[in-house]
Amino acid sequence: MVATAIVAGAFLLVALVGLVVDPREITGQPAWAKPARFAFSFGLFAVTLIWLMSFVRGHARLVTVMSWTAVVCVAVEGAGGTWAAAEGTTSHFNFTSTVTGTRILVMLLASLVLLAIGLVTVFLLLRKGVQPPALAWALRLGMVTVIVSMVAVYLMVQSTPAQEAAADLTGEMPYVGAHTIGPPDGGPGLPVTNFSTVGGDWRVPHFFGVHSLQALILLGLFLTLGPRPLGPRHRTALVWIAAACCLGLTGILTWQAHRGQPFTAPDSATGLALAALAVVVAAATTAVFLHARTTQRPPTPQHPG
Repeated sequence: MVATAIVAGAFLLVALVGLVVDPREITGQPAWAKPARFAFSFGLFAVTLIWLMSFVRGHARLVTVMSWTAVVCVAVEGAGGTWAAAEGTTSHFNFTSTVTGTRILVMLLASLVLLAIGLVTVFLLLRKGVQPPALAWALRLGMVTVIVSMVAVYLMVQSTPAQEAAADLTGEMPYVGAHTIGPPDGGPGLPVTNFSTVGGDWRVPHFFGVHSLQALILLGLFLTLGPRPLGPRHRTALVWIAAACCLGLTGILTWQAHRGQPFTAPDSATGLALAALAVVVAAATTAVFLHARTTQRPPTPQHPG
């Protein structure tokens, strides 16, 4: 974990310096903004993933290999983004040359290897018991949300209708895939994340799905150390409810992006879906607390009559 943090931190520091000294822009945002986001996000994910491996009992050699492979993957992602920013070009969807095409394929391979490590980790955690149960299920279900969020990545790297139409005319497709649905990449976006505010954006469901892992782990730790009236089964139930909420939110955001709708401007259908999810989650959570209250209540003393 220390090595991962050092590698990710080094690339993040380079990107932050670039943001200060380099005024260039790529697709409407500072050239070093994306490398900074990737260094932080991949570093956080890899550190979390390696921490999850510490709960695996046995398989010491496999865990060591996977941990150092995760460090290499973070280094590949950081180097690819830094290299592209230094050249003043995009790091993703860019097949304008053999070099750029190879770079994006290597970066994609690194992210897929990280996902594979996550899948193996989930399998090992399912085989071996982790205590307490609430934390164990937070770890497992957190990785499930990450895996589901990769659907957005698959959709992101598909060619767009505009790219296919241009290829029909020129016989070439220098760019394959896009972040946004509707307008081209590089339009108005939110600060820091650059999520599109004028069209759908596949990065939104991917972001929420990936970082649900950290949210569920924090919830599992809080429930482990927190409210005493809740029994082990109630705490596990709350983790399941939170995971279902994360999966439901990821699904709704994917559906919203698919319709070319900005994350910041949900229509009535999206609003209704979000409201329904909130009602179901609130009702399920209330039911768990009510059940805990009734089952944890001390019995009424009986007086001989």
